[in-house]
Amino acid sequence: MSFQNPVFIPGPTNIPERLRKACDMPTIDHRSPLFGQILHPARAGVRKILKSETAEVFIFPSTGTGGWETALSNTLSAGDKVLAARNGMFSHRWIDMCQRHGLTVEIVETPWGQGLPADRYAEILAADHAHEIKAVLATHNETATGVKSDIAAVRAALDAANHPALLFVDGVSSIASMEFRFDDWGVDVAVTGSQKGFMLPPGLAIVGFSQKAMQATATAGLPRTFFDVRDMEKGYANNAYPYTPAVGLLNGLNEACTMLLDEGLEAVFARHHRIAEGVRTAVRAWGLELCAASPDLYSDTVSAICTPEGFNATDIVSHAANTYGVAFGTGLGEVAGKVFRIGHLGSLTDVMALSGIACAEMCMADLGLDIPQGSGVGAAQDYYRANPAPAKKAAA
Repeated sequence: MSFQNPVFIPGPTNIPERLRKACDMPTIDHRSPLFGQILHPARAGVRKILKSETAEVFIFPSTGTGGWETALSNTLSAGDKVLAARNGMFSHRWIDMCQRHGLTVEIVETPWGQGLPADRYAEILAADHAHEIKAVLATHNETATGVKSDIAAVRAALDAANHPALLFVDGVSSIASMEFRFDDWGVDVAVTGSQKGFMLPPGLAIVGFSQKAMQATATAGLPRTFFDVRDMEKGYANNAYPYTPAVGLLNGLNEACTMLLDEGLEAVFARHHRIAEGVRTAVRAWGLELCAASPDLYSDTVSAICTPEGFNATDIVSHAANTYGVAFGTGLGEVAGKVFRIGHLGSLTDVMALSGIACAEMCMADLGLDIPQGSGVGAAQDYYRANPAPAKKAAA
């Protein structure tokens, strides 16, 4: 693998030099007021990116998986019932975590390539007259299949049933890249990580809690120590953590939030959509299909591309790495060997995307697929030329 080439995996993503430098800082006393000048602006920046006025933001030295555990362990008790759909590898893993924590999961099995079945959620919630369901799990962007789901529709299902269950949203591969509305969608816990839309190295689990979720921490019975938001809240009040924080990463998060907010969230989302559309245009030119079942489900952060039956899609990923020093994503779970994934989130431009498309074409041709050289590149070039990125403002 070459350090000179950008990566096209759905995370970790390419790190801008500005953020690498922000993470590379001298040691400071993490129990001094100086640390608070990093911590509190970072939390405030995340709150803005979540589009929330009131969310309590907690940042743990961990990953998105730790964020999932934070959501569960701080709000639920053993034996509690949760509702979840299994429509990809990451929804599957969150369900598995629930079961390992002694929670009862009502699973709505959903074809991989489809979004969350909000209509089925509505039926189940309406029938739950005793309100046994304590939380609804929703994977906003299923990274394994390149499928986004309608979180507003899940909230509408809860509201239509007048159901008090908490709404937990996995936004690991969507937040800071795609439209996310914590307040408007009535999200109770949002989970993400540092290594995707925030363009940082792995190492931070980033979660937002609603006031309703914070109230649930008082009665939750699941054990938690490292991920206890009550301990973290007390530490924050004193410009500190209950243990040693990842100071450099937090400084990078503060800078990442500044970069994203300076660009403007709507511009960030539009940029991701534009890059993704170029990739999707290339896929059509290749004569291939996406795993996502319909255009309304297409993710703007990752495309899972189906290869012809009988062809092992993982060979494309291996060949790209071994021959051209380029990283693509493999298929996971039920779509292993059936798809390869192009991540197009974080620090990426149309020119970078074109290099990934070109490499994928070379790999498929090398491996015997009937992909005309230049077909996807040319189609993506036409799209990017017809839909140019907005001119950036000159630095003051």
